[in-house]
Amino acid sequence: MNNQNLQTQNFHILVIDDDQKLRSLLKQFLENNGFRVSDAEDTTQAKKIMESLIFDLLVIDIMMPGQSGLDFLKETRQTNLIPALMLTAMSDPEDRLDGLEFGADDYMTKPFEPRELLLRIQNILRRHMSNFIKNKDINNTKFGPFLFNKKSLNLYKNDIPVHLTTSEQKLLNCFCLFPNKAFTRDDINNSLGGSMETRSIDVAIARIRRKIEEDQRHPIYLQTVRGIGWMLQTHDDKTDNDF
Repeated sequence: MNNQNLQTQNFHILVIDDDQKLRSLLKQFLENNGFRVSDAEDTTQAKKIMESLIFDLLVIDIMMPGQSGLDFLKETRQTNLIPALMLTAMSDPEDRLDGLEFGADDYMTKPFEPRELLLRIQNILRRHMSNFIKNKDINNTKFGPFLFNKKSLNLYKNDIPVHLTTSEQKLLNCFCLFPNKAFTRDDINNSLGGSMETRSIDVAIARIRRKIEEDQRHPIYLQTVRGIGWMLQTHDDKTDNDF
């Protein structure tokens, strides 16, 4: 796949590395190949940047002052399934396995060939977009046997309508607009224009779970994210436990 077909100008990459010279070179190289690029010198700065910007891919070093890249990835994976490539000097097979086990989509060691890095990034984004297109179109969000239409606010299970109240429709639509993203109560309330009180949100969550989950104590789709809130899990690699 060439750069033009991938439409790289639409993708925003965050490079996280404590080596300022390498960050600058990576930023220039990726921008020259059509990507939007931001950079951070450590995970603390990366977290602040990610609070206000949305990224399509993370390029993460492992050995950095403070929190390591692996711990950062593990933490990020609790609330965000953004694709990630580990780019590190740690070349032992065990390090590579740790990176993949913690949720990295790919693992590349330094020193590296820039062209190979570009191809690996393109492949990750291509796979991610392919899965996105396969599981969701512009109007529908699919999870398991369910399909939610964001225009009509109707929910279907295996093409059979599932009744939702107006408040349940609005709440589920909020999750379906940003699947696989963790929402706090404040996030939900703000998204709905302040129309739902805290207790109403909790009640609506419970009611939706009764309609979409086989076991409400161990939800597969509308999952609890401890310390944050909830997330609608739409990917195939689901677990049957809360985070």
